[in-house]
Amino acid sequence: MKNTDDNSSYQLDQLDKEIIYMLMDNSKSSLAYISKQVGISTTAVHQRIKKLESAGVIENSISFLNPRKIGYKVVSYIGMFLDQPSHYPEVVKSLKEVNEVVEAHYTTGNYTIFLKVLCKDNDHLMQILSKLQKLKGVTRTETFISLEQGIYRQLKV
Repeated sequence: MKNTDDNSSYQLDQLDKEIIYMLMDNSKSSLAYISKQVGISTTAVHQRIKKLESAGVIENSISFLNPRKIGYKVVSYIGMFLDQPSHYPEVVKSLKEVNEVVEAHYTTGNYTIFLKVLCKDNDHLMQILSKLQKLKGVTRTETFISLEQGIYRQLKV
């Protein structure tokens, strides 16, 4: 049942969904706890999770840091304009070296690349912007500062 093709979809049954929702709520939930909640054996839960991982439905089992708790209080989104789309791979390679860049998307519309960047304060953001604007192929940037995150969730299926 291995499914590594990004264009095809994996058929989830209700038990798969319940297991996924429990892991999304708390990735540290024990197999015994999940087993008790969904009404199947721990072995069956383990096998289902392995199938979901093998199919690429579950990609990671990690805990997320709260950036604000470790001093990163400014969330910004930066639209990058490139002089040529062919610079994209080189720019992304450089962006991977900037720890504060946590997401980069190749987009349609006004921006070639759209970033999510975490910074400690506005001065830190200015330093990051200075770095980004010096990258080969970047002609200009537009920055948006998030004032509040109204929704934070994973996709429910």
